[in-house]
Amino acid sequence: MGKTAKGSRKGKKAWRANIKTDDIDEYFEKTTKDSLSGAASLPSLPSDSLFYVDKSTDIPVKRKIEKKREKVLHYESLLQRNPFVQPVPSSTLKKSKKKRKEILKEKTETQNASKGEDSATTLHDIWNEKGEVHAKAKKKSSTSLIPAVEVEPPGCSFNPPFEAHQDSLARAVADEMQKIYKKELGPQPVPPTVTGEIVAEEDKFFLDADDGNESDVEEGEGDVGNELHAQRKVKTKMVTQVERNRRARHKEQLKAEAEAEKLENLNKEIDSLPDILKDIAKEDEEKHRRHMRRVVAKQERLKAAPPRLGKHKFEPAPLQVLLTEEISGSLRKLKGCCTLARDRFKSLEKRGLLVPKAKGRRRK
Repeated sequence: MGKTAKGSRKGKKAWRANIKTDDIDEYFEKTTKDSLSGAASLPSLPSDSLFYVDKSTDIPVKRKIEKKREKVLHYESLLQRNPFVQPVPSSTLKKSKKKRKEILKEKTETQNASKGEDSATTLHDIWNEKGEVHAKAKKKSSTSLIPAVEVEPPGCSFNPPFEAHQDSLARAVADEMQKIYKKELGPQPVPPTVTGEIVAEEDKFFLDADDGNESDVEEGEGDVGNELHAQRKVKTKMVTQVERNRRARHKEQLKAEAEAEKLENLNKEIDSLPDILKDIAKEDEEKHRRHMRRVVAKQERLKAAPPRLGKHKFEPAPLQVLLTEEISGSLRKLKGCCTLARDRFKSLEKRGLLVPKAKGRRRK
């Protein structure tokens, strides 16, 4: 069936559907709101009831802000309850004496109140330092046993006695000979190249060659052994009750002998207690002697050389001794030598104030 044709909208019946009523709805909403809020009666009220003149003294804004800031905040009140915690005052407070006094009074009041509340539980301040004696920790003295300025032996003087000069010369010669012997008798360094004949490429093939006789002999022996093992017959022997009893008795006998030996050893140890105590006393005495020897040796080492501070060891400077032909007996004829800076540097290294370094080689 087909659709029915719509009627014309130009008639009076169609006018009712196209009339807008928005302004009427807005008016009704406004009147209801005014009636509920009481604004509908405002035009009829006199001006005296609507407005009035405030004749009270005006408080400045700054004073109002300060008045509010003078109040104790919640976190400050919590901190004030604890007598061991001092709250940090607000930075906006004026630094006046009156306000400081008021704050101190409030603090004392809060502390007294908190003490009254917590009277049942006595608190102990663990950070209270009254009546405590703090002993200062002793610092280990870093002073060296080696003096800052060492006096050389009398044989090193510009005009030494003959015997002292000979002793110093012998000491210097011994030091030099010790260095020479150490170089000669020390381990030889690994050579960069190894001497030997060069193997030709044709001969390399014959180095790994093998005749094969040894392998053939081993294979032959293995075959013979396998044949003999196959020919053997495995025979199992039945164990009778008599044999089992004999084994059990032997086992018990061995156990009893072990217990008897253990008891005998224990009795011997008990009898030898005095000897054991003497041995322990001797060992303790020997340990004490070794400890004393180590302490003395360590002190002697510290007097002779500093402790190991770096990669390189300390090498003492050679003894400055004049040769026999160089002794003139007068300071004016003495040959000048700049050893003062070197001597001071070696002294600092020897006392452990500087890390010893390797002997530098001069570039040519």
